[in-house]
Amino acid sequence: MAESTDSVSVDVETIYLGGKEHIVRTGRGSVSVIVYGDQDKPALVTYPDLALNHVSCFQGLFFCPEAASLLLHNFCIYHISPPGHELGAAAICPDDPVPSVDDLTDQILEILNYFRLGPVMCMGVTAGAYILSMFAMKYRERVLGLILVSPLCRPPSWTEWFCNKVMSNLLYFYGMCTLLKECLLYRFFSKEVRGSAEIPESDIVQVCRRLLDERQSINVFRFLQAIDRRPDITEGLKTLKCRTLIFVGENSPFYDETLHMTAKIDRRYCALVEVQACGSMVTEEQPHAMLIPLEYFLMGYGMYRPSQLTGSPRSPLSPTCIAPELLSPESMGLKLKPIKTRI
Repeated sequence: MAESTDSVSVDVETIYLGGKEHIVRTGRGSVSVIVYGDQDKPALVTYPDLALNHVSCFQGLFFCPEAASLLLHNFCIYHISPPGHELGAAAICPDDPVPSVDDLTDQILEILNYFRLGPVMCMGVTAGAYILSMFAMKYRERVLGLILVSPLCRPPSWTEWFCNKVMSNLLYFYGMCTLLKECLLYRFFSKEVRGSAEIPESDIVQVCRRLLDERQSINVFRFLQAIDRRPDITEGLKTLKCRTLIFVGENSPFYDETLHMTAKIDRRYCALVEVQACGSMVTEEQPHAMLIPLEYFLMGYGMYRPSQLTGSPRSPLSPTCIAPELLSPESMGLKLKPIKTRI
């Protein structure tokens, strides 16, 4: 067993070191896309939350050996960054128009066309989950499945509106200051890892804090404006027919929002996993809690971990190859009510 884990770790490191950045010019501005893996494999598209990119939002999950053996073995990963959120991004000109969530959604379509991709699997966190959900409703034939973490579907609540207003003012007048970073860390993580006067903050919070220092405040401000003006997509969720797996931390500020969203999606296609003692960003705080639900979810598409296979899969991820009983939450190993998991 130890040899298998070591080989997976080497593979993960090799694949990530071999990742290539593509700057895709769309009708709504240029977008950075980091591609990892064999482009002959099915595509998994990711989209991060506010002020994050693939390093700060998904590295914990993709560097988890068990998850990597499932995801990197079966998919080519396309990490899309919100405009100006990629590593080393320059400040966007303040005179450029602020994109709407519709613009961001249409950018994804142009990116898929740029890489000549057919239907894809999508994974998004909070704001990114909203963008990908909107994309799945707007371009239904281009999405095979959704993996959403602490997703949004309604306009900001009064509490979120107030927090967004505070963050907008801080970004505009003070940039990526200490108080702004504390607001963002509250959005991302549970109090268990944020620490207190008696308990030091965890390593993942310290790393995220350092990565936030690299963000250009004007770029974060623009993405925040777009998300703050988002429309209600609740009614559209009822039309989704792709299988959807939703994760939420029980301490996420968007916990109630996630429960509302789950209730609106057809229960035949949707399952919810609630992770105890966790904030919004399950991908970083408790990535191991995602493993078993992801395995069951992807089994419906003929996807397995490498230890279960004799060769490398080349599944087209075609919904036509999925038996109807695999569309139910029970078949994913999930109950119709939230599962509480703990590491």
